[in-house]
Amino acid sequence: MNYLSIFSIFIFNLVFTSIAYASVEIYQTGRNGDRLKAVETLSYFVKSDVSFYLDSTKEYQAILGFGGAFTEAGAHALSELSGSKRSQVLKDYFSPEGAHLSLTRTHIASCDFSLKNYTYAPVPGDVELSHFSIEPDYKFLLPMIQDALKVEGAKFRIMASPWTCPPWMKTNNHWNGGKLKKEYYSVFADYFVKYIKAYKEEGVDIWGLTPTNEPLGNNSSWESVHFSADEMREFIGEYLGPTLEYAGLDLSIWAFDQNRDHEMLHWAETIYADDKAESYVDGLAVHWYQSTVDVGGKNLDALNNKFPNKGIIHSEGCLDNIGNDEPIGNMLEDDWYWRSEATDWGYFWALDKSNHPKYRPFYRYVRDLINGFNHNLNGWIDWNLILNTRGGPNHAFNFCGAPILVDSGTDTAYYTPLYYAITHFSKYVRPNARRIEIKQDKDSPLWKTAFKNEDGSLIFVVFNPEEKALSFDLSAKGRDKIKVGVDAQSLQTIIFR
Repeated sequence: MNYLSIFSIFIFNLVFTSIAYASVEIYQTGRNGDRLKAVETLSYFVKSDVSFYLDSTKEYQAILGFGGAFTEAGAHALSELSGSKRSQVLKDYFSPEGAHLSLTRTHIASCDFSLKNYTYAPVPGDVELSHFSIEPDYKFLLPMIQDALKVEGAKFRIMASPWTCPPWMKTNNHWNGGKLKKEYYSVFADYFVKYIKAYKEEGVDIWGLTPTNEPLGNNSSWESVHFSADEMREFIGEYLGPTLEYAGLDLSIWAFDQNRDHEMLHWAETIYADDKAESYVDGLAVHWYQSTVDVGGKNLDALNNKFPNKGIIHSEGCLDNIGNDEPIGNMLEDDWYWRSEATDWGYFWALDKSNHPKYRPFYRYVRDLINGFNHNLNGWIDWNLILNTRGGPNHAFNFCGAPILVDSGTDTAYYTPLYYAITHFSKYVRPNARRIEIKQDKDSPLWKTAFKNEDGSLIFVVFNPEEKALSFDLSAKGRDKIKVGVDAQSLQTIIFR
């Protein structure tokens, strides 16, 4: 072969590579220190460990979005930053240049991540709710939400959940535990209407509701009101749904709002069997506290298979039990999020400890985001968006982690690796995207999922849990094959435009 032929082959490969890769972007976050770092494809001649094909003709569930929760605790922590730092945190969460969160949650009256117990209807026996007021939210919570909505390019939905009804409506007349008295079902439904209208007047639209957070209870450790599946079915079908409808409020109602265990299936069967309740409910909200290592895929699949026209939103998850068994300082060290040192409440207290071993925080988030959607989640909401470096404030002493931690003493905000894990999804997988099929030619330890956005872009998210780098081929119809190397313990998002 002469030099001219060799040169021609070189030019051909150079041109082919530039054409094939021109519409591809790859971003990586890993234990090596990468944070959404743009990375290049591998040489076309590199041998790959596995080949993946994105089949966009095989679509699954629609995506509502990704995000986290506005809490009074988070808003208080945010307020301790100077004005420019505070604005930057909100931009980094809600702008298209940042995480571009699209699905959020907030609490109706107080929760454990409030500064104290409070209700919007403080006067016992006020069945007309004439003393109703959201005044407790004016100092911290509402300003945070309002400022997030003002971020240029911000566009997100808000789901709202009460942790309890006003104590005077309950069987135990207490913030924690107890049940909603039947004579107050209609009053509590009116309470939701008052809240939605009051927030609307402040420029905040509420998109969705759950009747209560964790209706099975939290051992009455902080604000809660207990419902059985039948009681929630009755409350939604006979009171909450009709009351919202009569008030002209079209909100998305999500039932249950607790863990992905067998109870979830029982609640779905009970509520969806009632025609009236079923007509008002768009799906179930679920949490992840049943396990630190199992996303509950078997139950999620069973739920979707039985009720394919109803959605499933992950409405809460976090690193819990912080400050009790884990030194707070660990949360301020990047590498800790990759080490098997974290524990949850179940590590000490659960009867079945097999689901609650020590775990790697970054892996836990990535596993739930990848495998949760592979098992039919429609949306994913983290718990507190922001907390202080002590994992609070929290009036119940139930300290937890958050993706961004504020050190008020130094006017700094630490973006934990969890912020980047969420951003790998929220920034690139937009509302109304569809999860799509991934085909592969052999087994691989890589965790992966894929989506197709409304604009036609394909998003492939892959995590390498191994302690060595791996490589793969990736292709799709209408897109040329690329070769990619993913570093050890690294997460990548690949975008085919």
